[in-house]
Parts: sequence; structure tokens; C-alpha cells
Amino acid sequence: MEFDRPESIPGAELTPRQVVAELDKFIIGQAKAKRAVAVALRNRWRRKQVSAELRDEISPKNIILIGPTGVGKTEIARRLAKLAKAPFLKVEATKFTEVGYVGKDVESMVRDLVESAIHMVRQEMEVEVRDRASERAVGRILDALFPDAVEDASEADRERAARTREKLERMYHEGHLDDRVIEIEVNASSAEEPSLQFLGGAGLDQLGGGLQDMLSGLMPKRSSARKVTVAEAKELLAADEASGLVDQDKLKAEALRRVQEEGIIFIDEIDKIAVATTDSRGADVSRQGVQRDILPIVEGSTVSTRHGQVKTDHILFVAAGAFHVAKPADLIPELQGRFPIRVELSALSTKDLRRILVEPDNALVRQYKATLATEAVTLSFDEEALDRIAAIAAEVNSRSENIGARRLHTVMEALLEELSFDAPERSGETVEIDLAEVDRRLQPILGDEDLSRYIL
Repeated sequence: MEFDRPESIPGAELTPRQVVAELDKFIIGQAKAKRAVAVALRNRWRRKQVSAELRDEISPKNIILIGPTGVGKTEIARRLAKLAKAPFLKVEATKFTEVGYVGKDVESMVRDLVESAIHMVRQEMEVEVRDRASERAVGRILDALFPDAVEDASEADRERAARTREKLERMYHEGHLDDRVIEIEVNASSAEEPSLQFLGGAGLDQLGGGLQDMLSGLMPKRSSARKVTVAEAKELLAADEASGLVDQDKLKAEALRRVQEEGIIFIDEIDKIAVATTDSRGADVSRQGVQRDILPIVEGSTVSTRHGQVKTDHILFVAAGAFHVAKPADLIPELQGRFPIRVELSALSTKDLRRILVEPDNALVRQYKATLATEAVTLSFDEEALDRIAAIAAEVNSRSENIGARRLHTVMEALLEELSFDAPERSGETVEIDLAEVDRRLQPILGDEDLSRYIL
């Protein structure tokens, strides 16, 4: 029996217009970029509808997003992957080194994407077996509370033990045992397992498949004894049992399929590995080497991972960079050809910053209201205050480094620093931020250019 994904997958069959509408909930402006990624997502659905012999010939149209920091490049790719329920990985192009140098090789991005997919599919599979896992967890908890009668026990002792166990099970389901402390054995999570590292920093995922399996088999499965309450044991043992009930072969097969068919890799700061001149030495040569190493992965190649071979032919690559110094044309020609769609994102205006404060589902104002509400402080902003906050953020961006919407975070922190500190003592109060309060808190900083350079 094959693993079935949920039938209604958000984003799987959305039209480009619907995808843009979903992205509008979190990202202000940048219509061209939203349309480009929406079409790329829809093209994946279209490819699956064509005949099998043609399907493998249709490759994704990779995208380069060009624009200054803080305008939504990363957020667009991240939200798209979340919408499509697709394996997603964000990497920095500057973290990679050319083959032969110490550092991360470019194939590690594919291996990391596979690990992300494994985690995603495992969570879905564990949800499917959660009921069975919970039943097994109850049995283990009862064993810890009252072990079964020994084999040579008399019939009367067995009946008495069975009645006691039934009574404990009833008390367990009624919640009367939640605070009782028991000792349980749980398997160590994969995060706690020791990782093998070899000369040059190579790990298991960079070795041949057979050698990986052999070395993994030499490492014994670890379990640990823990003293926890029954309430805590419910979750720990249910998760432990769910992990054991998951078919590992199906898990790997489904994860590899998703990576190859639906994976999205976001390569940030790609402009930093572009070389502006042809006569280059030293670090420039290394940057060109990284481009040459990235090229076969983007073109389509087979990468060995600890979970199996991955073909990268149909992974969608979204690259991004400010391109202040270098230009997209400074990338090696072969790599340019593999990113046929180029979208320029515009810098954020004062009006855009004002909308970012209140309109997205995760708007900054909404976040600050929610966090202070945990201290029973009711926070509100009048319209003039919001206009002023956006204007200050835009002014600081124009006077110093333009960091886009991220400037709003620094301005809001400076504005609400005093309130955040005093909030526990102001429980039950309603605090309204008006224009006068914004000017009182921020004008002295804004007026001192040296000070604003460090604080805002």
C-alpha cells in the first residue's frame, strides 16, 4: 500500500491568480515577482497533466529575483513553498566553496533539501498512525505503573493483577494519574544521535550508499531512561511509538519523490559570486568555481544522499541578489541560461511601509499587540502615528543603508522599548501610541544622525 498524501493540498491546483491572492496576505507590492512564482508553481501542475513521454522533457523555468534587501525576495519563495506544501531550502551562495577547497560543497544543498523532505513526510506519516501509537503508549504507561503478572503466578494472582490494571487504565483515562511520576524508556531521537565526521569534514551523506548503511549499522540504537509524569509520558511515548510504526522505506521513497518533483531551492546572495571582470584572480576565481559547481545541479544531475539518489532535473531554483556591484550578466553564461526568468523588485516606498505595518496577516502592529496582550497590556496606534512610523523608516533608509521593511523592526523596537520593559508593572492598562508619543521617542534619535546610524 502506497503512502497517500491528503487530497486537498493547498497550492497544488491553485490558479496563478489565486496564488498571487494568497501571497498578497503576507507580502505588500512586488506584483511582477508574485506573478512569476505563481506561474512557476502552476507550471508544475501543468507538467503533471501532459503525457508521460513528454513530461520528463519539460524542465522548470528557474527565476532570478533582483532587488535590494528587505523588499520580500526570500519571503516570496518561502511563502510559495509553504503554500504548495513542497520541500523548501534556503541557502546562501557565499557559504559554498569550489570543489577542492575546505568548506561546504554545492551538492550539500540537495542533501539538506532531502533531509527537509524526510522531516516533512515523517510528520505526515506519524499523524496517520497517531491513534495506534497512542494505544501502544497507554500500554507502556500501564506497564510502568503496574507490570503484568509473572508467568508462574497463580490464577488468582493473575485475576487480581488484571483487575488492578483495569482500574489503573480507567483512572488513567479519567486523568487521575497525570501527576504521578514514572520511569520510561524512550529511543534517542535522530537529533541526539552522534554523527560521524571524517577527514575533510565529510559526513555519512557524502559516502557511497553501501558504506553509509554499513557504518550506520555499526552504531547501536540508543535508548534512555527518563523519570517523567504520566501526562508527559503520554506525548513522549506516543511520539516514540509513532516513529516505530512508520515504514522507513515508504518514507524515503515519498520524500525522494517530492524532492525530485516538487522541491524548491532558494539561493540567496547569488550576486556575491558573480564576477564583474573576466580578468580575475584569487577570490574571484573561487567564486567562478562555485558557479561552475552549481551549474550541473541546476542543469539537472544525480546527487548521492544517504537516503538514495536524487535527480535535480525538476527541482525549481529561485535565486536572489541585490546586484548593486555585479550584474546578472556577470554570471557565467551557462548559469545565466538556466535562469531564464528575471524579475526586478522595486524598493519600498513610504506608502508600502505604511501598508506593511497593518495589512499582512502577520503585520508588525498585530504582532506587537499580541505579544503585549500576554502581559494584559492593550496596545493601540492611531493613524497619524502609523504614518509617522512609516515616514521615519523611509527617511532612515534614504539616509543610511536601505534595508527595506526590516527598518520597521528597528523603528518599532526603539519606539516600544520602554513599554516592553515596563509591561509587567502596567498590567491591565490601555496604551495608545499617538503622533506625539512617536515624536517624543524617536525624534531625538532621528535628529542626531550619528545616533540614528547606530540605533535605527
